[in-house]
Amino acid sequence: MLPLGPNTPLYPSARLYIPIKLKFVLCQLGALLWVAFSVYLSRPWLHSFSRYVSFPGALFIITGLAYIPGYLNAFQVVSLLLDRQPPLRDEDPKLPVTILIAAWNEERGIVETLRKIACQDYSGKINVLVVDNNSTDGTTETALRCAEEFGLDVKCLLETRPGKNHALNHGLQHVETELVITLDADTLLHPSAIRHLVSRYVSSPNDVCAVAGAVLVRNSRATTLARMQEWDYFLGIASTKRLQGMYRSTLVAQGAFSLYRTDSVREVGGWPDAIGEDIVLNWRFFYQGWTVYFEPLAVAFTDVPVRFKHFARQRSRWARGMIEGLKEVKPWQNPVAFSKFLTRVDLVIPYIDVTYTFCWIPGLVLCMFGKFYIVGPLTLLVLPITLLSNLVLYMYQRRVFKRLNLRIRRNRVGFVTYVLLYQMMMSPISVWGYIQEFLQLRRVWK
Repeated sequence: MLPLGPNTPLYPSARLYIPIKLKFVLCQLGALLWVAFSVYLSRPWLHSFSRYVSFPGALFIITGLAYIPGYLNAFQVVSLLLDRQPPLRDEDPKLPVTILIAAWNEERGIVETLRKIACQDYSGKINVLVVDNNSTDGTTETALRCAEEFGLDVKCLLETRPGKNHALNHGLQHVETELVITLDADTLLHPSAIRHLVSRYVSSPNDVCAVAGAVLVRNSRATTLARMQEWDYFLGIASTKRLQGMYRSTLVAQGAFSLYRTDSVREVGGWPDAIGEDIVLNWRFFYQGWTVYFEPLAVAFTDVPVRFKHFARQRSRWARGMIEGLKEVKPWQNPVAFSKFLTRVDLVIPYIDVTYTFCWIPGLVLCMFGKFYIVGPLTLLVLPITLLSNLVLYMYQRRVFKRLNLRIRRNRVGFVTYVLLYQMMMSPISVWGYIQEFLQLRRVWK
């Protein structure tokens, strides 16, 4: 591998340009060939399983357990192999930006957040708006003290209505810059995060209205659950965003750290009153015909839940937010071709989660007792393509980290548990989120 310096491109040998439409066709072809191979090998499994649940039932279950996941993983692998991040035309932009922080009882966490903003290598002016969402601690006083200590331009606002969307929309009224960056009050920026985020925006086509940053885990040593999430953020979430960004259709510019064109946010009515306000906002962008990029070099670090109860609440919210997005803007109403395809993929995710929860997990228990009705050797066909996907992204992420002078921490226990157990936790939690949205149950954030 070539030595990497701060100015080394992520793709130093990327000389052959493949049009995005041709990439999409090649990725579809690779995914369909994998599915055809899987179907061919799974015929004995399909026929033997049909004796117990009928042929349509067996086909329905196996499709959710193997065929569709295999297709999605193969599509992702080929996409990652063909992806070439467009070069940055301006690596030292100077556009003024406003960082919008919605905070509730963040007296302790906001100190380091503001300190990292003050350490940015960005040449443009940085304004900071802290919107105190009716905190009962000293969030506002702490933010103002840090502003003076760190030499930041910080303005504090008060929003008494509870809800992150209310806080963000209140702050939006006071944004005077072309670009606004949302940042969670407990999220820490890499020194070049804002520069890379803005660089990607100014290097993008005019229809790009938002750029999602890369959020990674900083408290992965807290518990085994946090160690597993470190790999999910580092490989799973990053690979999904990178794939979507390749087609200029990143489905979620997460509120934890993303850049938006201010006028675009205002034009769609700001952040909606939804549990997944960033998801719905994104899909409203797509409905306008705008696109969203992802910048892997714009890195921020956040704390993840360390207790299962809080983890389950967070991930069920994410699942519920996806359903809110599907209800807000139907995939077939999406005017952008690639976004239309990727949002349609979200339509089958609940199907996969349901079959995994109610078929794979019970089938795995039966398998342990020698009953291979559902889970058997052929169900492991998804595993090699999943491992290949993780390997491809790991190699890419290693280049990203070297470019940013970061080091990948050893976390073997987290990786093994992530590969073997993570999906078995995620699918039931996601199903619970779907049920919550269907029944319109009370929203729970923490």
